[in-house]
Amino acid sequence: MTDLAASPNPPDAVKQPQRPRLRDVLGPGLITGASDDDPSGIATYSQAGAQFGYTLGWIMLFSWPLMCAIQEISARIGRITGRGIAGNLKRHYPAPLLHAIVTLLVVANTINLGADLGAMAAALQLLIGGPQLLYVALFAVASALLEIFVRYARYVSVLKWLTVSLFAYVGVAFIVKLPWGIVAHAVVIPDITFNAAYLTVVVAILGTTISPYLFFWQAEEEAEDVKERAGAKPLIRAPEQAPSELRRIRWDTIVGMGFSNVVALFIILTTAATLHAHGVTDIQTSAQAAQALQPIAGRFAFLIFALGIIGTGLLALPVLAGSSAYALGEVFGWHVGLTRKPGRAKRFYGMIAAATLVGGALNFTPIDPIKALFWSAVINGIVAVPVMIMMMLLAHNPRAMGAFRLPRMLSIIGWLATATMALAAIGMFATFDA
Repeated sequence: MTDLAASPNPPDAVKQPQRPRLRDVLGPGLITGASDDDPSGIATYSQAGAQFGYTLGWIMLFSWPLMCAIQEISARIGRITGRGIAGNLKRHYPAPLLHAIVTLLVVANTINLGADLGAMAAALQLLIGGPQLLYVALFAVASALLEIFVRYARYVSVLKWLTVSLFAYVGVAFIVKLPWGIVAHAVVIPDITFNAAYLTVVVAILGTTISPYLFFWQAEEEAEDVKERAGAKPLIRAPEQAPSELRRIRWDTIVGMGFSNVVALFIILTTAATLHAHGVTDIQTSAQAAQALQPIAGRFAFLIFALGIIGTGLLALPVLAGSSAYALGEVFGWHVGLTRKPGRAKRFYGMIAAATLVGGALNFTPIDPIKALFWSAVINGIVAVPVMIMMMLLAHNPRAMGAFRLPRMLSIIGWLATATMALAAIGMFATFDA
């Protein structure tokens, strides 16, 4: 099934070379995928490796096509319509449902922001000492100022470079010398244990890799690209641009999500080869994982792991804050977009600042960050399923997508991802009292 018949490009069409360079293809998908390996995600993957060794490696291979499908559908919605997820849901679904979903999204994102800021500050404290709460404040203020005052195109290029920090976890895995035969078996052949502890970690990993804020961010970044690039238009108004743009989205998403899952796999493998192998099975935060590595894998591995936490945090903070601001902005009809100057989108940028600073402020309260992060995961698990269902219905809705049909295989995998997340949410609640 094809997306739409191509027609000759008019003079103002977005021109791309017949075989575009990889760096020109990679953008929203790469940044979205890399931001998924935030400090909170690192904590989840570290716990998986420490608690269960190599036996959970298979889930990163299993979740990759599911993640690719749902993120590609998110990106297609943004590029075809020129609007983000919230803007499209507002046009086609009841307002109370939209308001409930966006409220839960903002709450979960803010808690996640707080947890990430705390993890980054803890990692920096491990490296250089000093007051952790001061580092929380500095990271929060710096992230908000950069997102608000740095021009969009330049800021995106900075975020792309920050994805390099994720290679730290691949490097650590080679430092600790993995048993590759055992690793290959664990990744390819699932070793599933049907008990509460194992299933809880599986649900946590799925909730970390397939999160609502990623859907909202990638769709909005595709809509932003339409505003930023000369000659670019929503595909529903310029179908002649579709062949190259949809091809770019697919490769950007496949590479970005693949990069994300490979890094997550290496974190699981590293902590399995070090912490689990030496009986360290209770890891609650990414900073604890870094600290526990030092006596086992050495100072160099510890340094790389800790620096990676800071780099991935700097990448994830703007995605979390930005996805909240985009969603609220589209719900309430604000001027939104990182391509706009601060004076032209005051409420949008105000929301970015507020989300980041409130998240940082959570670290100054008696709230237990581990419990807060747990409830953030619960909220994400609740929100993901209805959002994915509505996105799938939206992607098949000709009133929203015009003549652009969702390819059959993409549709099948998208619904499979939705069903998997629904089962994961059910499993999460089933293990609460276990």
